[in-house]
Amino acid sequence: MTPRAGPRARLQDNAPVFAALGDPTRLKLVARLCERGPLSIARLADGVTVSRQAVAKHLRALQEAGLVHGSRAGRESVWALRPARLVQVRRALERISSDWDAALGRLRHMVEDEEEP
Repeated sequence: MTPRAGPRARLQDNAPVFAALGDPTRLKLVARLCERGPLSIARLADGVTVSRQAVAKHLRALQEAGLVHGSRAGRESVWALRPARLVQVRRALERISSDWDAALGRLRHMVEDEEEP
C-alpha cells in the first residue's frame, strides 16, 4: 500500500479492507481470529463450508488487505489478526460519520432557516 497525501486518499487506502471483508467467508475468518487469536489453517477451516485450500486463498486476500499475517510454526501456517489495520479503518469510518453529521447539520440549518417567516 503506497501512502498518498490528503484525507480523501487515506480513505481510499482502506478500500481493499472493505472489499476483503465484503466476502462472508473472509468476514467469518476475521471474526474467528478476533475471538480466538492466532490459528492454523486447519483450525480456521473447521466449521466453514470451504476447503483448506480455499481458506488459504481467502487468508491471502486478507493479507493483501493488511488484515492478517501468517507465520510458520513447524509444518503449520499460523495466522493472526493485524489489529492496527482495523483501527485505521475504524478511524476512517469515524471521519466519514463525522463528515456526514456535519453535512446533515448544515442541511438542517438551511431547511430551518427557509421555514421561518
